[in-house]
Amino acid sequence: EALTSAGLLLAATQQMMIASGIANIWARDPVAMAAAGRTLVEAYPGRFVLGMGVSHGPIVDARGHRYERPLEKMRGYLDAMDAAPWQGPPLVEEPARVLAALGPRMLELAAERAAGALLYNNPPEATAAARSTLGPGPLLGVEQAVVVEDDPEAARRVGREFIAFYLTLPNYVRAWERAGFGPEDHADGGSDRMVDAVVAWGSPEAIAERVRAHLDAGADHVCLQVLESDPNALPLAGWRALAPALLEH
Repeated sequence: EALTSAGLLLAATQQMMIASGIANIWARDPVAMAAAGRTLVEAYPGRFVLGMGVSHGPIVDARGHRYERPLEKMRGYLDAMDAAPWQGPPLVEEPARVLAALGPRMLELAAERAAGALLYNNPPEATAAARSTLGPGPLLGVEQAVVVEDDPEAARRVGREFIAFYLTLPNYVRAWERAGFGPEDHADGGSDRMVDAVVAWGSPEAIAERVRAHLDAGADHVCLQVLESDPNALPLAGWRALAPALLEH
């Protein structure tokens, strides 16, 4: 649960910034979302970013909602958030909000109505396209899945297991098509070319180069999602291996 988790992480740290990635707008109404964001920035000034997204049809439908017209839904949701009452102490600042955006129209809305956008599961070429759509000002945060593993077969096996679910979501398939991946890349769990583009693997230095590629393409921040063969394992070894290489960059 994104916002409860954010509160726990903020309470357990003193300086770290926490961003929700992504709080599903179908999971709470706009008044609740606005109140939660304001509560966290009132308690932890300057340390919380409210990341929100429209999610995906199969996920939303499974929750008992009806997924339709996501761009219109998000625009109306932001209007309602702006009008939401606040019954807490006066705020020094409103929570910075960023929108999950895979397509150009949601990116345009993020530039218009938010501090920026979050991009997930896409190669640096998509980062460059997103920056072009956003323009130079808005924040662009990028997620990059990584496997600290030099063996191609082992690394790609973990990568395929990770992207398998996303291949069932039309929004991701369309985004990958815009990045140049066709039906042949989506078959059989994803081609090597597609897995390598979406999931960076190899030595910490090789992964640091992928981070640099996103930054050079216009990302302001790159969040690494370290994958393990056991998806429920805490990837402490991966974090520790990556830290020195990333600090150098």
